[in-house]
Amino acid sequence: MAHAGAVGETHRVAHTPSAAIRDARQSDALRITVWYPAAAGVTETPLQIGPPDHPLFDAGHAAADAPFAPGRHPVILLSHGFGGSARMMAWFGTALARAGDVVIAVDHPGTNGRDPMTMAGGLLIWDRAVDLRAALDASAADGQIGPHLDRQRLGVAGFSLGGLAALVSAGARVDLDHIIAFCHSRAADATCAPQSEAPELTLAAREQALKTPQMAALATHAGDDYAIPGVRAVFVMAPGGIEALAPPSLRTLDTPVAILLGDGDPIAPPASNGRLAATLLPHAALTVLHGVGHYDFLADCTAAGLQQQPLCQHLRVPQQRTHAAAIAAAQAFFASHLGTDGTADAVDDAHAPE
Repeated sequence: MAHAGAVGETHRVAHTPSAAIRDARQSDALRITVWYPAAAGVTETPLQIGPPDHPLFDAGHAAADAPFAPGRHPVILLSHGFGGSARMMAWFGTALARAGDVVIAVDHPGTNGRDPMTMAGGLLIWDRAVDLRAALDASAADGQIGPHLDRQRLGVAGFSLGGLAALVSAGARVDLDHIIAFCHSRAADATCAPQSEAPELTLAAREQALKTPQMAALATHAGDDYAIPGVRAVFVMAPGGIEALAPPSLRTLDTPVAILLGDGDPIAPPASNGRLAATLLPHAALTVLHGVGHYDFLADCTAAGLQQQPLCQHLRVPQQRTHAAAIAAAQAFFASHLGTDGTADAVDDAHAPE
């Protein structure tokens, strides 16, 4: 199922009109990070986040622009959470690459931790699936990356709001009226509140923005079909914003989905997010990790991060244990449904035990 191969990391840029709408500088650039099985003998270096002399997060290891290992490999598209980045999810992406997959991740414009957050980035959540498709197409057209992609074995993974993006990439539809009604109900959860990364994006501010001519025109396409052709399996961690998805579109989603979450998550409460998705999806397997919170699925906090980064100060379970569980589950899930020869195992309709 897995092998301890070398991992390479390379970067590309795609250009989309949607990125220009969401980016604070109106740039149409979409940053792409690719992790992949590398040729033997390359030298990997640490992937870290924060000041070089005292990084806040350790995200894994990879060899920059290393040669690819021979052959064509399964492809996993990866979407980060609100305020995150591709690099923040490198712990997960490099692990899948070490097991033989090519992982294509992006920095979603207007909603990543490297650039200023924007209202458009926070509202146009369906365009995250557009980002993933653009990254896939750009990678497939690239002379160095494309020959190593087996698009017949295509999966999608996501964390938090990236979990929503992964489901939209498989065919789920966004329903803005549904999420607004939910957020005005007594059942409203923390996903309705402004996030710490962008406190100005209150529910009232978002509703007001949706009334502007530009946002109103864009919102008419929220419920369009943004499925990426060929997606055969979806793996989501602590999915958030599930109430923004139309329930009928989840009930009819044929793609197998694995959901991994922690029962100590106050940011994307399981009842209205991961557990809800598992109830609605016909081919879902749910795994719950006891004591695990939301930000446990970010890159490993360093000693400096534990002291200085608020996201690191609520950990109750060792991150290494949570990451190991997520990696093992994802490797097994994708190996089962993407196979090693272009064929996948039959889908098990039953929910897995927790």
